[in-house]
Formats: sequence, structure tokens, C-alpha cells
Amino acid sequence: QVQLIESGGGLVQAGGSLRLSCAASGRTFSSNPMGWFRQAPGKEREVVATISWSGASTYYADSVKGRFAISRDNAKNTVYLQMNSLKPEDTALYSCCATSKTGFAITDSGYEYWGRGTQVTVSS
Repeated sequence: QVQLIESGGGLVQAGGSLRLSCAASGRTFSSNPMGWFRQAPGKEREVVATISWSGASTYYADSVKGRFAISRDNAKNTVYLQMNSLKPEDTALYSCCATSKTGFAITDSGYEYWGRGTQVTVSS
């Protein structure tokens, strides 16, 4: 059974930083893309960042470029999201995802494994 477990969310003031982690178990994703999406109340889920199996290719939503950084440690089957200069509009439930396919995906339809999410709340 594949599980993706996120951690690292919390309450932070605007301008602060958080580092999210997502540990996968049940199968290895060292050859597959992984990513982070978020969903705010009343809004649709949106992509935050995705990363290829090697880490050589990444994609960021325009709203987080220059502030967030996605990375992965294949030996630990884990993907990270470093979030700096946080804004109140970054408040959302952040979920990590993975796919058994090899193609690099930037939409949620490209991922079939999902974690339950970790809440990030940024106060002004």
C-alpha cells in the first residue's frame, strides 16, 4: 500500500519560512516525478511545484517563483518544499503527490498517489 505522509506545516507570520516534507512508503518513486499542490478554502486545487525523478527539471507556479524551492532525496524516497517570504495568500492545505509514470507532469491529473496534506497558515 502506497502512502505519502506530509509534515512541516503550521502557523507562521508573513515573511516567515516553512519547510514541508513528504515521505513515501510502499514503493519507491526514485524514477518518477513528484510534486506539491495546494488548495485554499473555496478554491480549486492548484499546482505549486513539481520535480522530475532526478531533480534536474522543476516547475513552479508563477505565484511562488523565487520564493519556494522543491527538492528530493531519492535515497529517502522523500520530496521537500522550502517556502520563504510567505504571504497570507499562501494559506492552504498543501498535498504532495507522486506518479508511477515517467513523464513530467504539472497538472494534478498526472499524479495518482496523493497524501492527505499539511495545513499552512500565514498570518498578516
